[in-house]
Amino acid sequence: MPDFLLYALIAGYGVAVIAGPLGCFVVWRKMAYFGDTLSHSALLGVSLGLLFNINLTLAIIVLSILLAIILSILQHKQKIASDTLLGILAHSALSLGLIATSLANNIRVDLMGYLFGDLLAVNLQDIFWIYGGGVLVILTMIWLWRPLLAISIHSELAEVEGIPVQKVKMALTLILALVIAVAMKIVGVLLITSLLIIPPATAQRFARTPEQMAILASLFGMLGVSGGLAASWFIDTPTGPSIVVACFSFFILSHVYKAK
Repeated sequence: MPDFLLYALIAGYGVAVIAGPLGCFVVWRKMAYFGDTLSHSALLGVSLGLLFNINLTLAIIVLSILLAIILSILQHKQKIASDTLLGILAHSALSLGLIATSLANNIRVDLMGYLFGDLLAVNLQDIFWIYGGGVLVILTMIWLWRPLLAISIHSELAEVEGIPVQKVKMALTLILALVIAVAMKIVGVLLITSLLIIPPATAQRFARTPEQMAILASLFGMLGVSGGLAASWFIDTPTGPSIVVACFSFFILSHVYKAK
């Protein structure tokens, strides 16, 4: 196996393992559009990193976390519908990122790679970012697993039981921002939410407990990465979209299997 393909497989598996459990909470709490907003905003991090000559992954992480905090505050205090607010911020941040990139003189950047991902271009430094951030995310989720489950089942009841609901929600938002930032290079800004939603939605058809769903979501994500890489290698298709299509194929097959 060529080195670049091995790196791609290792990186893809790392993202799938992280995205599986986190994606379960995205599905349970109906946060898909929230994830879209953060992923669209990540392109602004790319632009600012290029303009100020900052490590792009670090710039994306910092900006994604900052926007996640702003979103949480606005959603808590806003007087307009949440989906309207998220739509405004998502497309405004994406447009600002594109404008900032166009204004950066003498800087050439492959926007298609950031929009749709370029898994085959992953290097050792990217893998360190993915697995370093992944360990932090997994440990945090293990620590907050029961409070996260409680607020996902019934937020008001969890608050009555003494769980700091707003702090737990903020922690989930920050984790989501971190995962989107480190996974951006794998499937891209426009496709990252699909990797967070489709494997958990597939796992939901088979799981009997939340823990089973989290594990199965990671496994289905890894299968999607394998299938997408295989398609990209053998029939020369774009890697990021191929991974999403592979995940979608497993989702369709799960419905066909359960319908029998």
